[in-house]
Amino acid sequence: MRLCQRFLLVALSLCKFVFAADAPAPDFTVKKVGEGVYAAITRDGGKSGSNAGFVVGDDGIAVIDTFVDVVPAQQLLAEIRKISSLPIRFVINTHYHLDHTGGNKVFADAGATVMAHHNLRGWLHTENLKFFGQNIKPEQKARVDALVLPQLTYDDGVDLYLGSRRLNVRFMAGHTGGDSVVLVPDANVLFAGDLFWKTHLPNLIDASTEAWIQTLEKFQSEHLAATFIPGHGDVGNAADVRDFHDYISTLRRQVTLAQQSGKSDSELVNAVVPKLKAKYGSWGFFDHFAPLNIQQTAAELKGQKRIPVPDNAKGK
Repeated sequence: MRLCQRFLLVALSLCKFVFAADAPAPDFTVKKVGEGVYAAITRDGGKSGSNAGFVVGDDGIAVIDTFVDVVPAQQLLAEIRKISSLPIRFVINTHYHLDHTGGNKVFADAGATVMAHHNLRGWLHTENLKFFGQNIKPEQKARVDALVLPQLTYDDGVDLYLGSRRLNVRFMAGHTGGDSVVLVPDANVLFAGDLFWKTHLPNLIDASTEAWIQTLEKFQSEHLAATFIPGHGDVGNAADVRDFHDYISTLRRQVTLAQQSGKSDSELVNAVVPKLKAKYGSWGFFDHFAPLNIQQTAAELKGQKRIPVPDNAKGK
């Protein structure tokens, strides 16, 4: 009997070792950026897809964004549980893009209320399809259809309370037309979602760059001493926000100059890329996004860019 017990203990130990070895390691790093405030920073090219974060309050936890899929979201939940056993009360999606909403189900199943700007609810199952191209596969459509919609939506914003701890959730214009930022006032931390990319070129597929510049100027004037958590890139500050603002401004200016000189299409892209590369060539995603940024900004300045149509029904 004792021999059997010993064998069972050894077998269980080996199973734990095997399962631990088979479990994928997170490709994000959890960083404490304030008391009870954490950023989950994903490395470039990581399977998590974007940054996320969470705030621990007196009686619960709020999660900001949920990565691109359920597996990294499960890993994030496991990391949260290393820090606190309090219930996950809220998930705040900063915008509809799949890389920030793909893990909603994990936290909804854990009891969280998913919340976002009302436009996100109307776009989550529709606009995300475009990221798979025109010949979308059935399993890709099923993946988008399965995304958990927010149960609570707002127009301009809402204040959340985790006991005595307040979070200010506010709509801001620029990246998609349905973006939110989350300010933790007592820690002076602002989760900016994809309204801020630290030393990375942004995705402008849905962007209104003029409005975006105004939002970035508001960040700098109203949150000069804040810690900023970007949607992509490492933890930043107001100086990093200024550098990102300067990129968007430079992009608009260089595209405008090229258009005024009669350039368009590939000729315009070839003229502007070197202008951007001189200063921003070392930024993340430059080779991928620089041509797209130029093309999409050119279309925006000509009034020809397709952007998502706001959901005026709000109750959809």
